Amino acid sequence: MLTSIELCAGAGGQALGLEMAGFEHEALVEIDPHCCATLRHNRPEWNVQEEDLKLFKERASDYKGVDLVAGGLPCPPFSVAGKQLGARDERNLFPDALDIIDAARPRAVMIENVRGFLDPVFKEYREELRIQLKKLGYVTDWKLLNASDFGVPQLRPRVAIVAIEANRFEAFEWPGIMPHRAKTVGETLVDLMAAGGWRGAKTWAARASEIAPTVVGGSKKHGGPDLGPTRAKKAWAALGVNGMTIADTAPERDFVGMPRLTVPMVARLQGFPDDWHFVGRKTAAYRQVGNAFPPPVAQAVAGNILAALQSNSRARRRTA
Repeated sequence: MLTSIELCAGAGGQALGLEMAGFEHEALVEIDPHCCATLRHNRPEWNVQEEDLKLFKERASDYKGVDLVAGGLPCPPFSVAGKQLGARDERNLFPDALDIIDAARPRAVMIENVRGFLDPVFKEYREELRIQLKKLGYVTDWKLLNASDFGVPQLRPRVAIVAIEANRFEAFEWPGIMPHRAKTVGETLVDLMAAGGWRGAKTWAARASEIAPTVVGGSKKHGGPDLGPTRAKKAWAALGVNGMTIADTAPERDFVGMPRLTVPMVARLQGFPDDWHFVGRKTAAYRQVGNAFPPPVAQAVAGNILAALQSNSRARRRTA
């Protein structure tokens, strides 16, 4: 079993994907208490470290020799909504991640971030990251991945950054697109919409005939749970979904109008299994879901990293 540590683990989207790919977590680092409670609730055996990454990095050498360092580093420094301050943003944790990578010296690195990371304004930043990782012995590549290409019923473009030890990198391939389309919102949620006996669930599902727009997690600094800015709410409305708030329960039998989504519905749209429970009240739970890296995407990338590392391990044994 190959091992991993995960930085900024959130509510477990990437961690779950790594687990499904075949990695065993040695530690998961997360500062948010609600996310840590979710991780512990779903996987009591996981070693969840509830602390700031800047503190964890002082002990990162304890994990020297781990196979993979993974993480979903904060998105606002590279997000349009976050003003794209990049290296000037106090929430930028790439330097701390590099310190942890230097101390732990894993065989591979996997970092997830927003599409804005690839914007022209960050070209120098990306190349500097590549140079820093090269100094540590890694070859680095990145790619924009759409969650819907991996069976997730949502657009959700995300950047995956992969760095692997130079003598092993050639064995890595980016995962291919799934041969069949992702389910529509209606196909995905019709049973959950009908859970309260709503007679209009099937009619609604037929109307919700596209994949979902990108689910927005929101910031602790701004308001409660909703499905994003005005443009996003219009896209949800076209699917017959009221995006103004998140519902506590599914529509009742005689409900009329556009239904709202519940946290479990949004979680399913993110690719979480139905038995993954999010701890906390509605707002905290929704933010955990909305900020997550869809597990199927994480599984696809991590699975190919694992295959590359194992392939190279076998090659070394044959030539030894």
